[in-house]
Amino acid sequence: MRLLNLLAVLCTVLFFRLLLPAQQTPTPSATPAQPARVDALITAPVASLKPEQIQTMQRRLGDWPGLDRYREENGTLPPAPAGRVVFLGDSITDAWGRRDGSVFFPDKPYVNRGISGQTTPQMLLRFQQDVVALKPAVVLVLSGTNDLAGNTGLSSLPMVEDNFRSMVAIAKANGIKVILASVLPTSDFPWRKGIEPASRVRELNAWIRQFAAEQHCVYLDYYSALTDEQGGMKTGTSKDGVHPTPAGYAIMAPLAQAAIDTALKH
Repeated sequence: MRLLNLLAVLCTVLFFRLLLPAQQTPTPSATPAQPARVDALITAPVASLKPEQIQTMQRRLGDWPGLDRYREENGTLPPAPAGRVVFLGDSITDAWGRRDGSVFFPDKPYVNRGISGQTTPQMLLRFQQDVVALKPAVVLVLSGTNDLAGNTGLSSLPMVEDNFRSMVAIAKANGIKVILASVLPTSDFPWRKGIEPASRVRELNAWIRQFAAEQHCVYLDYYSALTDEQGGMKTGTSKDGVHPTPAGYAIMAPLAQAAIDTALKH
């Protein structure tokens, strides 16, 4: 019996010894062993990246859905007034009223919950915290641009559509009316050149419009008001072909307000 116990201990030690990387200093020509722990992988310096890029990667790996961004602020919000609207989105929403002199619905009980760079799966993961918990009457979802750009990996349109389906289902289960906004026009991504997304934007918008009708949601058509002949943003409405200028937001604001009025009436 003691022999069996000893063999078990030796096997266990050998098992873990095989899992652990050898503790040796690699020569300049050697390839370093992969870190054994996730936190070691996150904090490992990467020579090709700038310090701020590494910090961004660490932050995103540590909180991929971005739950920390609004957690504290959500806790300080007063009880939901009648007609509270949550704007859920990416940088196009995030920047609205926060940068470049744009104005975000003064004197309205509207809450901005945009996070720059986010995709639909990230928004789905924070939907409970940043939408449902705030008890809005309406949620306005503007998303899809970064999915097409591949910010969290290139996504097929069915994958993006499934995330919209899930967000709408959660909203409906909690008595929240839904506005689905079209993806803004773009013919190129400054941070991901060569994808040529104009046709995929149109295809995704056609699906969003149809899905909104099927689910009795309000469809908000920013695209038609902002697009040029090439499927990009009209001159003067965007600073980089993706993100609106104050003039672009000035076009979007009354369209959003009309959609909100329609949703509240229904």
